[in-house]
Amino acid sequence: MDKWFTIDQIDEGTYIISEYRHWEETHCYLLNGSSRSLLIDTGLGICNIYDEVMKLTNKPVTAVATHIHWDHIGGHKYFPDFYAHAEELSWLNGEFPLTIETIRGMVSDRCDLPDGYDTGTYEFFQGTPTKVLEDGENIELGGRNIQVLHTPGHAPGHMCFWESDRGYLFTGDLVYKDTLFAYYPSTDPDAYLASLEKISELPVKKVFPAHHNLDIQPEILSRMRNAFRQLREDGKLHHGSGTFDYGDWAVWL
Repeated sequence: MDKWFTIDQIDEGTYIISEYRHWEETHCYLLNGSSRSLLIDTGLGICNIYDEVMKLTNKPVTAVATHIHWDHIGGHKYFPDFYAHAEELSWLNGEFPLTIETIRGMVSDRCDLPDGYDTGTYEFFQGTPTKVLEDGENIELGGRNIQVLHTPGHAPGHMCFWESDRGYLFTGDLVYKDTLFAYYPSTDPDAYLASLEKISELPVKKVFPAHHNLDIQPEILSRMRNAFRQLREDGKLHHGSGTFDYGDWAVWL
């Protein structure tokens, strides 16, 4: 059977762990420091991401999710040391707004599942983080410093992660090439624009999204911000206004 995960190396100590066999094409990122490693998102949880991570680091690993959606926390069960944002702690404690049946349907949709995998056994990860993160906080890995940026919009506790020394911005579901989701009741279009304003001011050299095309340049940050500004000016930055297509990305409000 073909491997579930695809590994790409960004630089010495930074890796992309991707799930291309699922329609969401989720990307997780492993950042290795001299004292410990940080895993940004843990994917769908269909296969064991821990085994892949252990091939790439011999340091203690802390997991952190850009937000508490099933396709970003599926592998958290393998990492007892994990961080989360205060705004989404309830989602880790039985209050996620979708049913497990709905989630299982999304997990199995348009997916080349491993032989014998039963989506009926899929569970939405629940747990208590070892640390609750706040905006502006720093995660020190030993020779690498990662800043937490609270960037709500797609989800109330959504976070981007900024490594200023390398100019790396890990954008989660706030920025990627495809249709951005801002129509769920738990999304906030106005907060989305505020988050785009925040990250578009950074001197970003490389953008690392949580889904789809990895050929994504920093200029997309200001393009998205400007498009959201225009939607607000046109009175369309609200739930139910439709889907707006900008060529290499779109937004569903």
